[in-house]
Formats: sequence, structure tokens, C-alpha cells
Amino acid sequence: MATSNGAVLVELKNVAQRYGRGEKRFTAIEHINLTIREGEFVALLGPSGCGKSTLLRIITGLNRPSDGEVRYRGKSLNGVNPYATIVFQSFALFPWLTVEGNVTVAMRARGMPAEQARARAIELIDLVGLDGFEQAYPRELSGGMRQKVGIARALAANPELLCLDEPFSALDVLSAETLRGEVLELWTGGQLQIRAVLMVTHNIEEALFMADRIVVMDKGPGRIIAEVPVSLPHPRDRKSESFVALTDRVYGILMGQTQPEHVEFGTEPGQAGRTRALPNADVTELAGLLEHVNSTPTERDDIYQLAEDLGIDFNNLLALVEAAELLGFARVETGDLIITPLGETFADASILARKEIFASRLRRLPFFRWMLRMLEASGERSLRREVLLTALERDFPPVEAEQQLDIASKWGRYAELFGYDDAQGRFFLEEVATPA
Repeated sequence: MATSNGAVLVELKNVAQRYGRGEKRFTAIEHINLTIREGEFVALLGPSGCGKSTLLRIITGLNRPSDGEVRYRGKSLNGVNPYATIVFQSFALFPWLTVEGNVTVAMRARGMPAEQARARAIELIDLVGLDGFEQAYPRELSGGMRQKVGIARALAANPELLCLDEPFSALDVLSAETLRGEVLELWTGGQLQIRAVLMVTHNIEEALFMADRIVVMDKGPGRIIAEVPVSLPHPRDRKSESFVALTDRVYGILMGQTQPEHVEFGTEPGQAGRTRALPNADVTELAGLLEHVNSTPTERDDIYQLAEDLGIDFNNLLALVEAAELLGFARVETGDLIITPLGETFADASILARKEIFASRLRRLPFFRWMLRMLEASGERSLRREVLLTALERDFPPVEAEQQLDIASKWGRYAELFGYDDAQGRFFLEEVATPA
């Protein structure tokens, strides 16, 4: 359990990470102030793109921050942190080495004699429950077993700080659940020599099930918006009133409150101010969410309960809720989703009527106003994808600009605002536009 008065291991002071130069300079995270103490299991929780993994790499010394200071046990961190190790979500095992070889390699790289490294590897393999698989190769193991090898390899370096970067996200539901319990058993049972654990996750229940403190992050740019202590004793009952209440509270923090339209919309690409990123939401799934909410007898739907009822991944649900807010189909208040009259109309409408409603809402968004104006201003009422992409890269990093254009393409084509020729990589205005 957490030791609130434990010695300070990690301290971050006003840390920021920026990439690029000039107009293409992007801020991944900013104004990060964070302390991790001995005895704590801390979870960094937030949506994709909020900078959780970037922050983890800064803490371990793999990335150097653009601004601010990182201190470990009171001393400035310069270079790789020798007292911290990371377990990645992708397993990152050497396929040509056995389980024993993968665990041993970390110790051999630090100069440990072969026999001593082998003995320690056998001990760690047994600790994570892989006794009998020492000579197996990664291809012979299940996903959960491969991640156990990754954990054993991380422990082989005798770290003080164990960092877990979405360690269960690549596993199936049952394997992830089993491994969470086993990692927690090692931590709470005192079988690990580590002083603290820092885990990156976007899974709210996972964070509440394992951590003593949750650091909630948001994006645009990445920043800490809240810290939630979790004082529930282990093992934790997900169905208990206190666990459900905490889950609801964290959902409320992450979802925030619907802002006035001028705040929600942001500015057009290329203009001063914040260009609002389009949430990566599928139109069909958005319609399904609104239909479900519209069919419930209550005026307000608990977002946490919606996730349970619909079996939706957190990132997916967050994107759908953001899209519903942005389009005026719903609003969010204290962790509840409230469908608007327009959302009710959309949910009840025919296929063609939905397209017209969707088109009228898109025309109000600065992103689509800009895109339509760009197309209308071109001589042929069409533009190559690369032209729009280059313009968007003034407001978004290249990878995100690509994703934003993909989302805009799907939404705009559904609403019949414009067409897209994939063979030519060209957007174009239709001869007859869908009426607003």
C-alpha cells in the first residue's frame, strides 16, 4: 500500500516536451508537476494522445524534456535513469532467445557473470510463474506469458522504480485480468524489491483496481488536471459502492463539462487560437450511442454505466461523447450524458434526414468551414490530399494531421459535403450539395 510520507523518488518541476520548429512546433505536454514517493503505486490515466507515454519516457531518462527539471532522489536526472526500468505493451522480446536468455540478457548487459545471471534469471522466472518454460521461445508462449517474461526481464535490473507502459492492453480480456492480479499480488505481497510502481493506462477500472493514486491527464496539450487518491484496501471489489463511486468520479473528471459553443468549436486551421481536433468517432457508432441514450427512461445517463452497458472501450466512448458534444447532440454534466432535443431528433430520424442534420452541424464547425472554403477557392473545386495535409501540419503534428484529415473525410463524405477520389488522392465538391 502507499506510504504517503515515504521518501521522494521522482520529482518533476514544470516539465514540458515540444517537438519541431517555427510554425510546426508542437507541445506534447506542458506544466507537469509531479511527485512519486517510495511505497506508492501511481497510475497515469488519460485518453490517447495526452502524453502519458512521453511523460514515462522522460521519467526514465529516455527523453530529455524541452523545459523544466526531473529530479531522482533529490538529484537532477541527466541521461538514462539507472534505477528505473520499463515494461512495454508490445512485449519487446528477442525472438531468437529463450525465456531464460531474454531475462539473462539484461543482467549480462550490466556486466553480471554468466552463472550469477543465470541463477537470478531462474529465480525471477519462477517468481512470475513461468517455472518450466525457461527453455521455451517467445513463439511458444501466449501473450500473457510473453508479458510475464517482459516483467521478469525488467525486474532483473533490480530497479527502484518499475514503469509499466499499458502492459495489459495487448492481451485478451481474460489474460489481462489474470496478469493484473498476479502483478498486484507481487507488489502487495512484498515479493518485489522495487520502491514504487508507475503505470500508464487509459483503463479507468484498471487504474482503480491497482493504484494507490491516480494522476488524471488531458490532451491539447497534455497536462495534469487532477490527482485522485485511492485508499480502498486490497483485494478491491469492483462491485462495492466505494469502488463504483470512485469510478464515477474519475469518469466525471475525464469527461469534463460541456463548454459554450465558441469554446467547444475552437478556431479554423491556420488562425490564431486553438484548433479543435476532431474526435476519432465512427458515425454509425455515434448514432448507436444516441439511439441507446434516447431509449432509456431517464433524462441523464451515467457515462460509467454506459461503458458497462455497451461494452465500449474507454478511448472509443470518450471519442463518441466528444463527437456528440461537438455536434450539439448531447452535453456532459458531472459524469452524466444528457441528450439534447437535436440529438433526440437525430436518433429518431430516417437515414436521409440524419445525413441532412449531420451536414448542417458540420457546416457550423470551423474545421469544415475551412475545408469547404479551401475547396471552393480552388479553380477546379477540388484539391489534392497533400495540399490540405500540408496546411493542417501548421496546427497538428504530421501523424495527427493525417488522422484529422481521415476523420474529416469520413464525416464529410457521410454528410455528402464533398467527395474523395482515393485513386487520385483528391477531395472535390459535388455538383449538387446536400441541403443544410
